[in-house]
Formats: sequence, C-alpha cells, structure tokens
Amino acid sequence: MARSNPERRAALVDAAIEVLARDGARGLTFRAVDTEAAVPPGTASNYFANRDDLLTQAGARVYERLQPDAETIERQRTASPDLATYTQLMRELVGRVSSFRTGYLALLELRLEATRRPALRQVLTERIRADVEANVAYHEASGLPGDATAVKLLILAFNWLIVEQLTLPDVFSEEERDALIAAAVDRIVGGSLP
Repeated sequence: MARSNPERRAALVDAAIEVLARDGARGLTFRAVDTEAAVPPGTASNYFANRDDLLTQAGARVYERLQPDAETIERQRTASPDLATYTQLMRELVGRVSSFRTGYLALLELRLEATRRPALRQVLTERIRADVEANVAYHEASGLPGDATAVKLLILAFNWLIVEQLTLPDVFSEEERDALIAAAVDRIVGGSLP
C-alpha cells in the first residue's frame, strides 16, 4: 500500500527529477531517490508501486513545475496580441523552461526511457499531446497572430533551442538565443499576419 503524505511524495518526486537529470534513467533507483531526498532507506518504495510509477510521476511533476505563475498568465492575457508580445512571451517561455535545467534534462531522460517502456511512452505521449493542444487552444483564444501550425513549429524549434542551452550552453550566447527567438517568431508567425 503506497503512502499518501503529499509533501513527502512531492519531495521524493523532486528528488527523482534531480537523480534523472544527474544520473540518467538507469541511475534512478529507490535507493538513489532516498539518498537525494535525505530520507531513511526504503522510504521511496513506500510511496511508489514500482520504478515505472516513479518515472511516470516524475514526468508529471516536471510539467507541474514548468507552469507559469498566476501573475505571468494574467499579464499574458492582458497584453496586446501582436508580434512583439508574441516574441516576448516566447522569450519568457524559453527562459522559464531553461531555468528549470534539471527538470528539462529529466524530461529528456524520460523520453529516452519511453522508447523502451511502452507504458511510459503512452503516458508521455498523452501528456505532451495534451500540452500541445492546450498551447494551441490558449493561442487561438489569445488573439495572437499565427495559427495552430505556427504554434507547433515554434514548440519544435524552441524545444531544440532549449536542449542546446542546457546541454551545450556555449553554442549560443544569451543574445544569440534572444535573436533566434525573435527570428523564429517573425519567420514562422510573421508570415501569417494580414
């Protein structure tokens, strides 16, 4: 029977994210999570049915932690729906995701592990598809320029830009990253302006 202390569970899942980012999916063990969370040995095994459960919950937790705060969402909703606003929103998004380095690296590890674990692949596919659909719906409701295809193209482009920033941070400077974001928005979305 899995334990249900939500704070302890969150701490263990956060520890799992750190282990995934540092040691990869193969290094993710209950013992490693216990050590990272600084809890007694055997604690993680009391909270998760098995390693797959832990992997799945780690993936969900990354997405929880990547969500913008209420103030950011409100500011975005009230901003003018133009290309400059779109560019600023994308800079903030890339910055927010990049600042949670271990979370994004853990998510990359989970994606790789999903190629070997059908159940994890299904969970991640559903979660990421829902995230894409939510981004498209938000975009369509916001009145920002561009269509669903533009949103998907920006997701794909910025995911790889984030990978570069997190794995090989000296490839592009911060100024180059900002310029690339502006160019991507202009070229992908700007062409759809009336």
